[in-house]
Amino acid sequence: MAPELLTAPSGAVGRALRPTAKVLPEHARSHNRSLVLQTLYTSGPLSRADVARETGLTRVTVSDLVAELIAESLVVELGTREDARPGKPATLLDVDRAGFQIVGIDLSDHDLLRGAVVDLDGRIVARAEVALAGASGGAAADRVSELAARLTALATAPLLGVGIGSPGVVDPAGVVRSAPNLGWTDLPLQSRLAAELAVPVHVANDANVAVLAEHGASGAGDLLLVKVGHGVGAGLIIGGRPVIGPGFAAGEIGHVVVGTDGGPRCACGKHGCLEAWLAVPRLAAQLDAAESGGDAAVARDEVLREAGRRLGIILAPVVGALNLSEVVLSGPAELLDGPLLESTVDTIRNRTMAEQHRDLRVRMTTHGQDIVLRGAVVMVLSGQLGVS
Repeated sequence: MAPELLTAPSGAVGRALRPTAKVLPEHARSHNRSLVLQTLYTSGPLSRADVARETGLTRVTVSDLVAELIAESLVVELGTREDARPGKPATLLDVDRAGFQIVGIDLSDHDLLRGAVVDLDGRIVARAEVALAGASGGAAADRVSELAARLTALATAPLLGVGIGSPGVVDPAGVVRSAPNLGWTDLPLQSRLAAELAVPVHVANDANVAVLAEHGASGAGDLLLVKVGHGVGAGLIIGGRPVIGPGFAAGEIGHVVVGTDGGPRCACGKHGCLEAWLAVPRLAAQLDAAESGGDAAVARDEVLREAGRRLGIILAPVVGALNLSEVVLSGPAELLDGPLLESTVDTIRNRTMAEQHRDLRVRMTTHGQDIVLRGAVVMVLSGQLGVS
């Protein structure tokens, strides 16, 4: 059976999405190293002369960087190019795509922790999952450790690193400052797993990770992705750069109270948070209650439309303030696609000026349940190699 393929998206949390040109001398070596790797990763196999032409670097600089990358087993020589031109045939180079693998882990689901081992071309080598089974706090962290250990054991090549998308507010050091649904406060998840696994680990908010994958596929300069799972969060890219915020909480729309009419009690203690209306466990419970009596189809439609209206109320001022052209929903299609999505669009349009929403597109992601895994893989590629 052909291997599954994850298209490598473009992105890196908190910085410009990929190196594209030479920079100042004080930053040149690391940037140019990433530039060479990015060029080979996206366009290889290439000769040293090809790389020089593509990057604008001198041949001497390219030869020096390539020698360094070959010594680190990141780049390999593939042999000479068949060329009818006179002179010595050029030696082709490429990233050693079989030399390393990456583990991506998604903690956003409300009942399963999921992960995969992926090669550098995005093919899935192995999958594993662990049931959350209502665990929170230390027990939930132990389940993450269990899944990470299981996945690293399934790798068939050295690991470049482990990438994790977690619900909640996550700082640049990989500390989960707050994830109410998992009962985590100031959990040093990145350093904990790095010590346990003895490999580089990168942790970021699940929506911020997911938007990297979506951006790579859509190519949109500005993009808002709403991730609906155990909780609700949003990832935002403006001008090709992810927006994280000084408190690392940009996109935490799940704990914004929607309206002034109260509403269900949220895990954070407030009433009427978006998450209390829209998170998968809450929405599923509302649907179960609504369908237990009367016209089940009508009741289901009403619950989904109300959840969509609440989401639209939150998104309308964001769309208006930023003049966004694309909003993407990620989560269970059976819940989000249809009445909920339609109600979200109607609410945004009713609450913004025509000039602000004329070109707005609101749609479901095309990446399905693997969107956080895709973004986690990119996060490791970016963090370890500077490429995406």
